[in-house]
Amino acid sequence: MVAVALAALATAVILGIASLNRPVRPGDAPGIATGRAAPAFSGTTLDGARLSLASLRGRPVVVNFWGPSCVPCRDEFPLLIDELAKHGGDDLAIVGVLMFDPPAPARDFVSAYHATWPTIDDADGSIRTAYRAVARPQTYFIDRGGVLRGIQVGQLSAADFERLYAAISGPASSPAP
Repeated sequence: MVAVALAALATAVILGIASLNRPVRPGDAPGIATGRAAPAFSGTTLDGARLSLASLRGRPVVVNFWGPSCVPCRDEFPLLIDELAKHGGDDLAIVGVLMFDPPAPARDFVSAYHATWPTIDDADGSIRTAYRAVARPQTYFIDRGGVLRGIQVGQLSAADFERLYAAISGPASSPAP
């Protein structure tokens, strides 16, 4: 009985993840999908500042759902530091979204790694819900025009990052209708 329930849950997660990467088609209902405007969000960062996705318009943006209790998130952090250093001249912005963990350990972790990008505490889960983030880490690549161009569920490799970053580093584009 437990095996059947786990298999059903795994199937639902896989179908949900697959639908995230499906391009927009005519007649699709509004929602998150590559080729569409990324859902707007705003929140308070771990250092108390206010941040909104709209304030980053004109820049390529990587939104990373993470938490310090997540081992793949911890393993991925040095890659994000390296990629920001590598692409900082392109005006790349990285935004962390704290998911399922309290702020204090996240602040300590960010400080220990000397991360320079902001992390929003998504305590109420509203950003996670808007982005249909189902696992940590989960990363969204948004172009200069605010259009979602790629989604990575699971830990990024350097090759994953470069492939997805290539889709957002060019000129601004318009979302699908």
